[in-house]
Amino acid sequence: MRMKTTSDQLYLMDTHIWIWLLNGDGRLLKSKLLKLIEKAVKKSLLRISIISIWEVGMLEAKGRISLPNNIRDWIDKALSVPGILVEPMNEKIAIDSTRLPGDFHGDPADRIVVSTARYLDARIITHDKAIIKYAKLKHVKIVE
Repeated sequence: MRMKTTSDQLYLMDTHIWIWLLNGDGRLLKSKLLKLIEKAVKKSLLRISIISIWEVGMLEAKGRISLPNNIRDWIDKALSVPGILVEPMNEKIAIDSTRLPGDFHGDPADRIVVSTARYLDARIITHDKAIIKYAKLKHVKIVE
């Protein structure tokens, strides 16, 4: 796993949190998470996994989400937000995603998000019930 300084806690946004943040969704804007996100952005300690870009594209293509503009423009705008960095996938994340400890469902995007957080020693910002349940088993950290 990658080393980090003790004072710099990294946060990894799950895909739905990233969408909510950029689209101004009230589920996030009314929560204490927004303050945490704002602080993390100021210190460039907020990440999204590269798989989130793919997942947004898939969700939009299948009609499961609607975006305020076309997917390419939305992604371009999303990636230009200062303080939110994209974490690339590497061989360690890829392999870890296929060998997560315990019992975790097979959704590839969720597995890569969890593995990315484990690699970074980051806390996942999520409302995903499966990830929250998995965190209770101490296999990954989340924001509570």
